[in-house]
Amino acid sequence: MSDPDVLVLRQTIHGADASDLAASLRERLPDREVALARTPAEERELIATARVAVGLDIDEELLAAAEELELFACVFAGTGHLPRDALADRGVAVTNASGVHEPNIAEYVLGSMITHARQWPLAQRQKAEREWRTYETTEVYGSTVAVVGLGAIGRAILDRLEPFDVEAIGVRYSPEKGGPADAVYGFDEFHEAVTDAEYVVLACPLTDTTRGLVDADALKTMRADAVLVNVARGPVVDTDALVSSLRNSRIRGAALDVTDPEPLPEDHPLWGLGNVTITPHNAGHTPHYYDRVAEILAGNLDRLDGGAELENQVV
Repeated sequence: MSDPDVLVLRQTIHGADASDLAASLRERLPDREVALARTPAEERELIATARVAVGLDIDEELLAAAEELELFACVFAGTGHLPRDALADRGVAVTNASGVHEPNIAEYVLGSMITHARQWPLAQRQKAEREWRTYETTEVYGSTVAVVGLGAIGRAILDRLEPFDVEAIGVRYSPEKGGPADAVYGFDEFHEAVTDAEYVVLACPLTDTTRGLVDADALKTMRADAVLVNVARGPVVDTDALVSSLRNSRIRGAALDVTDPEPLPEDHPLWGLGNVTITPHNAGHTPHYYDRVAEILAGNLDRLDGGAELENQVV
């Protein structure tokens, strides 16, 4: 094999393994040499002459074997787990996969909102018991929605909410930058942002600022008919405070793709609450994940060739 333009490291995401990513890259990059490493030995051998490596992680030992590496393309949006200082010292740029989750997680959020508005969990319970009994529902249309975090996912959520004619509230670190919302607040104004919202959607990273953001005090500020949707990270929410609020009807419900702790123990009280929907950190699942990663990387290879600024560069 000639020196690879792109080396695909060993990895598995959402049930798809590295061979699926290699296939997506070869389809998208027919004129580039794409190599797939199946063993640790192949990784060490192939990375010596690879120009670009793509994967979940790269440790310092593997990095030390790279002689020609210009770019490590991380297939996650988060890159805090990478040896960023070592990569920078060796002059290796790092990009992330920000944007690959926009359609799938935005659909998850809208589906969760509609699920709680139309009371589909209750319908499923009644169906299981063969009980024909009407119940009250609400509408997402015309509601007030606060989206906490206006990154790629937050903006995609608001974009897909546009046909629902909602009052859109955004929360971000730099509110002066605005965003695709009717009003934008800073995190120091979180209570003001959520006070009128029927849906509070968490789509922010986990930082010192956002850890425990939705605590007992915040839940007290939220409307009694509010639904909390968390596609961020579990520790953004104080779980004990959430359980208490849900049990006592201080808020209407919650849709949780992430929890604290995670995985959620079998005996955790959240499982038994009828006003909660839970998925196992699954909102990001999509059969198109690697295709979107390949699209970002293809553009960045052209930018490398032309000396242009890379998309999604973090180092």
